[in-house]
Amino acid sequence: MYYIYLAIFAYVAVLYLTLRDIRIYKRTKLDSYRKGAMKGILASSIVLLGILFTTFNPEMGLLIVFIGMYANKKGVRERVFNNAGAMDRFLGKTDI
Repeated sequence: MYYIYLAIFAYVAVLYLTLRDIRIYKRTKLDSYRKGAMKGILASSIVLLGILFTTFNPEMGLLIVFIGMYANKKGVRERVFNNAGAMDRFLGKTDI
């Protein structure tokens, strides 16, 4: 019963990180954040598919969700936060 909540939480996390990457890319025009946003869109689609499967078969649905979370791996990034605090990093504000 609680599997669907776990899948929805994973979807919200992937969506948040994707939107944050989009915001940082719009500010800095760094290519690694554009690639990260594109990976995030793909990963959020996979996780959303996993949510749909979780309603019928929780084990298979969570497997798809975890595959989507793995696909959300971003890779090496440029340093855009020099003096930013935790809240600024959370919101995606950059020092560049």
